[in-house]
Order: sequence, then structure tokens, then C-alpha cells
Amino acid sequence: MYKGYIQIYTGNGKGKTTAALGLSLRAVCAGKKVFFGQFIKGMDYSELLADMYLPNFKLKQFGRNCFIKNNPIREDIDKAKIGLNICKKVLFSGEYDIVILDEINIAIYYNLLSVKEVIDVLKNKDKNTEVILTGRYAPKELIDIADLVTEMKEIKHYYKKGVKARKGIEN
Repeated sequence: MYKGYIQIYTGNGKGKTTAALGLSLRAVCAGKKVFFGQFIKGMDYSELLADMYLPNFKLKQFGRNCFIKNNPIREDIDKAKIGLNICKKVLFSGEYDIVILDEINIAIYYNLLSVKEVIDVLKNKDKNTEVILTGRYAPKELIDIADLVTEMKEIKHYYKKGVKARKGIEN
């Protein structure tokens, strides 16, 4: 029988969302259905067009059209709560084989959501649904319940030389 595991991609290096998108591509090409929920993101990223090219792929954003610098506002919290409720329904439904909670760790880090809220959702997910949680600062409580944890570590990055995000590479 198939079991859906819990995976975490965390760390300060580039590639967490990219890895989750790569896994999504692989899954869709294998005939699986993917739901990709982006927390704290409301900006125009290239992956927003993925459902035009990939059958069985759905992406929804739960954030404002800006980065949270230090202090989230009420709207950030409301969007994260709405997002978690939508993802909860998706995770409980069994309709999707894979559900990605992109930047959920950052939503927890900024206190938009509590670790307990997220763990309660994960504990009650459909047993066959694979879940991937991304974002820096994965809390220990999530790491403890995960089946796979990958830490992306920055060694060198061209951002430090002033290179801006490039369409199709970083956004």
C-alpha cells in the first residue's frame, strides 16, 4: 500500500521552492495530481503559469504582493489562515497525490500560523497524500514529525554581487 510521507526542504540556501517545483513536474509526468500552495507569496512568479502547461497541477497563492520585511500585518495573518484552511481541505480530501506547502516554515517563523496548527493539519491528512513543506527556519517540531528533511546550505550566491532575481531562474 502507498503511504504519503512528509518532506521538508529548509535552510538558508537557494532551491527549496525550485526543488518542490521539480518534484511537482516529475509527479505530474508520472500521472499524479499536485496542489501547490504558496504561503506569504503574492508576487508574479513564472510558476503561476504552470497549470497552463501541466495537467493535474494547481497552484494557489496565499500572500500579498510584497515581501514581509520584519513585521507582518493583519492581512498577512488572514491570508495565511485562509491558505491553511484551503490546504487542510485539500489534504483531507485525498483528491491530490502531492500537496506542497511552499514557505509554510516562514509563515510559522513570522507567527502567521502556529506550529501546532500546522501539525494538527498534517496529523489528519489523507494517509496516501505526500506533503512537502518548504522555507527557511523549519521548526524542530516539524522536523521531528517529518520523514525526510533536506537542508539547503548557501555556500556562494550571486545575489551578493548585486544580481537581481531573473525571470525563469529565481522568479
